[in-house]
Amino acid sequence: MKRIKMRTSAFAAVAVLATSALAACGSTGGDGAATSGAEGGAENAKVAFLMPDLASTRYEQQDKPLFEAKMKELCPSCSVIYQNADSDAAKQQQQANSALAQGVKAIVIDPVDSTAAATIVRAAQAQQVPIIAYDRPIPSTPADYYISFDNEKIGSLIAQSLVDHLKAENAEGGILQVNGSPTDAAAGLIKKGIHSAVDPSGFKLLAEYDTPEWSPEKAQTWVSGQITQFGDDIVGVVAANDGTASGTIAAFKAAGKDVPPVTGNDAEIAAAQRIIKGDQYNTISKPIKIVAEAAADVAYKFMQGQKPEGKDSLYDTPSELFVPTVVTKENVKEVLFDSGIMKASEVCTGEYAEGCAALDIK
Repeated sequence: MKRIKMRTSAFAAVAVLATSALAACGSTGGDGAATSGAEGGAENAKVAFLMPDLASTRYEQQDKPLFEAKMKELCPSCSVIYQNADSDAAKQQQQANSALAQGVKAIVIDPVDSTAAATIVRAAQAQQVPIIAYDRPIPSTPADYYISFDNEKIGSLIAQSLVDHLKAENAEGGILQVNGSPTDAAAGLIKKGIHSAVDPSGFKLLAEYDTPEWSPEKAQTWVSGQITQFGDDIVGVVAANDGTASGTIAAFKAAGKDVPPVTGNDAEIAAAQRIIKGDQYNTISKPIKIVAEAAADVAYKFMQGQKPEGKDSLYDTPSELFVPTVVTKENVKEVLFDSGIMKASEVCTGEYAEGCAALDIK
């Protein structure tokens, strides 16, 4: 994998995306990738937005409405075909086939299974329909473009944040590692990033688990078993996203144990609430607005017959990778609330109101 040059600001990166010159090209690349899109223009065109699962609330609550809103702004006459595969790779294949049959001019896909999605890429490109991998890469068959936050960086950031905290607390013991789905290439990158921080940390990696379908319930079941085996030797848990973090935290509470510092990723509302309450140590702020709008912008350019040039490259795919921000109780107000990403009225309800008041979140 090529080393990727990163920017220090995700918001600056979006500005670059919005203003940079993009080369137009109406031909098909030598590797068979579709490059022409809607040669006659994008007016009244259809674009498919195919998301992977319902286990993460972000896809229905954030990605879908943000992508649709940006597409409406760019092309009022265009329409978005939205589908969620609910963690079923075969279902996602059917949804992609249906979108192609409906004459879409571009497909934006967050694959359920990064390997199986190669078939979707080939089918789309055979019909000269550009395909944009979103959030999760498709390593074996390059898409026409890839847009995401830097997943390997996410893993290293959440893990290093935890390690630094444990060292500051003079913790003694070991760490559990709860990875994402084994069929998700992005999860593999996050896992690699986690190991880059945990392996040299001096803390023993007690055990790790690849969580099928990113399921919080399966993460909880596995962590429960590790609590039985290792007990108080567990001083921290690196969970790869907020869903697996919720399962991890539930396992400790069900066992009647104090919850050790637990990481997360995605900055879901429930994760922000857990951080404010003190149940979850960190998460990653990767504002969905950034990637959703960037994906809409790139898809629209493809639909106009242009070929956007990537600022990075991953798996031989032109890419745009943004750098996220670690969120803990110390900066949750600044990163999530002062920035406008979240509203206190959505988060500071019921049992979380007291914690919000203590952090001056209002």
